[in-house]
Amino acid sequence: MEIAGKKAVIVGGASGMARAAAEQLKAKGASIAILDLPTSAGAEVAKSLDGSFHPVDVMSDTDTETALGDAINALGGLHIAVNTAGGGVARRTLSKEGPHPLEDFRRVIELNLIATFNLNRLQAQAMASNEPEDDERGVIIDTASIAAFEGQIGQVAYTAAKAGIAGMSLTMARDLGSLGIRVVSIAPSLFATGITQGIPDEFAAVLTKDAAFPKRMGRPEEYGRLAVAIVENPMLNGSCIRLDAGQRFAPK
Repeated sequence: MEIAGKKAVIVGGASGMARAAAEQLKAKGASIAILDLPTSAGAEVAKSLDGSFHPVDVMSDTDTETALGDAINALGGLHIAVNTAGGGVARRTLSKEGPHPLEDFRRVIELNLIATFNLNRLQAQAMASNEPEDDERGVIIDTASIAAFEGQIGQVAYTAAKAGIAGMSLTMARDLGSLGIRVVSIAPSLFATGITQGIPDEFAAVLTKDAAFPKRMGRPEEYGRLAVAIVENPMLNGSCIRLDAGQRFAPK
């Protein structure tokens, strides 16, 4: 899909990897709408991109539907969706304190997997009415993690959630293929975003010692570059692409 002139919604776009994707899509000629928490820097980021900001808590189904609808109305349509909202907790299945609290597990699944699917189903509905370009109507990019494949000790909820995102990519791509909508997920390793941004170099070196090359944290712009490549290459569909410098997580 040619990016110039297209409409893009970036969920989680106030910072990190999603912000980098928004900036690079804008540089290629897309119009941008940012969805993020009301407390985020979303308004400032959207202004810098000549876009619009739509505050949302993706844990709320109704808020998500309203914010996404507002964003699509502001853009005048939707061709590209990048979804990065998520998070986890550090809890073992069984610890000295007892079994993993079911409430914590459920919340991580809701925040990562269910919120992502809710966004996807609504984004696909909006894309389905587009005029096709070379038979293509839209591209949905979701964010998994290499923890989906090598979850570390204490990541059981996060692993389950991200594995769900990775696992549904092909099925959703098959569901939406007749409409000309592609679905691809990206599975990053450790990136310099959020709580990992600005950690000391010596600590980052320990965390990335098992990478093949480069032995460093990923940079948000590298996620953005992959998002752009996915949009531009119609043969990328139904896959979960690792963005990890050849790293495999050890148990801890």
